[in-house]
Amino acid sequence: MKKLENKVAVITGASKGIGAGIAKSLAAEGALVVVNYASAKAGADQVVADIISNGGKAIAVQGDVSKIADVSRLFEETKSAFGAVDILVNNAGVYKFNSIEQLTEEEFHSQFNTNVLGLLLATQHALKNFNENGGSIINIGSVVSNIAPVGSSIYTATKGAVDSITHVLSKELGAKKIRVNSINPGMVETEGTHTAGFIGSEFQAETERTAPLGRIGQPEDIALVAVFLASEDSRWLTGETLLAGGGVR
Repeated sequence: MKKLENKVAVITGASKGIGAGIAKSLAAEGALVVVNYASAKAGADQVVADIISNGGKAIAVQGDVSKIADVSRLFEETKSAFGAVDILVNNAGVYKFNSIEQLTEEEFHSQFNTNVLGLLLATQHALKNFNENGGSIINIGSVVSNIAPVGSSIYTATKGAVDSITHVLSKELGAKKIRVNSINPGMVETEGTHTAGFIGSEFQAETERTAPLGRIGQPEDIALVAVFLASEDSRWLTGETLLAGGGVR
């Protein structure tokens, strides 16, 4: 029997990159997957098509996690399609690196609204849809909350908040049999890191030089950890922040 047979999993920001990798891996283990996306409909539809072509079940649901009405609709559509939620992966996130001199109100709110408020709203609404057996909430943080790279003051602040929220909610939700953990990836090769210019940059080269395992990550590297945290294999873990950066810390 597959590890997540008939479990219902909602993955925010799953149209590409790490989120897409997690969606496909959870589906491969038998989960019924909801692929959330904000604007990249074509990407989300492709993830769903890939899952279905491999024998899985999935739907795509549009919704901006920073908007409460969108989040409410996301879980209404999840319930209508698959029933109660067992797994929530708070993956939706944005980032932009700039010096403190270039900081703007708009950029602050853009990153905090998605990375922090969006995580809280998705969690709040997911709680209404878990059943009495509880489940697993997996937050996607970042190794930046440990290594604090130059130019990342806003982004690192959002991921530090994710670490703190993970610890608080693990205590708050334990009585409901809901485990809350965070995966904190290092540099991962995705559409986003290509677009941002990180792939092929000195930043990548430096990461590879300093990483004990000598490379940057791939979405599957993170997805495998997510499968572990979603399954009964991690039933005694909650409140943990798992660094998934090839040893970078």
